[in-house]
Amino acid sequence: MARTIPLPIPQSGVHPADVPPRRGLIIVLSVLAGALIAALWSFRFVDSVIGDNVANTLLGHDAKHTEIAGLVAGTVFAFVSGLAGTFTACNIAVFGAIAPLAQAQRPDHANADADASDRVATRADGGVSPRAALRPLSRLVLGMVVVSAAYGAIGALAGERLPQLSAAQPASGLPPRLIQASVVFGLIGLAFGYLGLAALRVVPDPFARLSQRFPHARLVVVGALIGGFLTGRPFPLFHKLFEYAAETHNPFYGAAVFVLQSLGNITLMALLFAVLVYATRGRFTRWLTARPARVATITAVAFLVVGAFTFLYWDVRLPAMFGYGWFPTASW
Repeated sequence: MARTIPLPIPQSGVHPADVPPRRGLIIVLSVLAGALIAALWSFRFVDSVIGDNVANTLLGHDAKHTEIAGLVAGTVFAFVSGLAGTFTACNIAVFGAIAPLAQAQRPDHANADADASDRVATRADGGVSPRAALRPLSRLVLGMVVVSAAYGAIGALAGERLPQLSAAQPASGLPPRLIQASVVFGLIGLAFGYLGLAALRVVPDPFARLSQRFPHARLVVVGALIGGFLTGRPFPLFHKLFEYAAETHNPFYGAAVFVLQSLGNITLMALLFAVLVYATRGRFTRWLTARPARVATITAVAFLVVGAFTFLYWDVRLPAMFGYGWFPTASW
């Protein structure tokens, strides 16, 4: 009697072509890269040299020490200060969204985040339709706007009752605003890290079933995480905007300026994404999505690097600056 050899049962939703080789090495190197950036990061340079100078140049005056003169001036200040804060530690993770934005344009049926209406439309000359190139960005902005508008409205009403606006300076220990920053960015960093592991199929994909019904759920959630940056941001120019919005006690104004702040935060990332997709006639998207393992690797690396940086900077390096634990930090 011939012996029957049982066939292996394939894992549901997992295809060998979708799983990059040496996933362990990808994870280790990505986390190490995030840790290295956290150690070398100079908040004085990005906050003052870059942030303050950009805001001063665009506004035409000292952004940090000149009072906001009215609602219109506050509206302009909101966008400019958001743009100036692009490269701060509380916003740099926004560039990790470029990979999932490009993945959402994947032109085949295997991508759960793209439907027939969202595939990259090519023109007769081989270029990419601007509408198709920017459509995934609108989903990201949707999630971001919902969170930033809600927090802006709450902030305008709650004011100094929020730790983020607390003026308390304890003799020892972290100020309340930095405690809030540590908690918020720690959770966001862990969320990005989980999404990176999910891209490598190391942990379950939280959007596997949801994306079947709502194809753009992943981008909306990533946008919500970016909007969540405002709930912990200690950037001085944002703090100044927050104080002014709270003084108005107007939830609609608070929501509006917080949305503008977030839009300023993602402007450079959006321009970079548009250049990569539109100016390259879609070649970037086609190269990225040509192999499932490639898009999984790049997406995972992006999320793991920004996730590791965000968590280590705000939950390990920041407490170490106040004597809680230790983290290697460059002297500049």
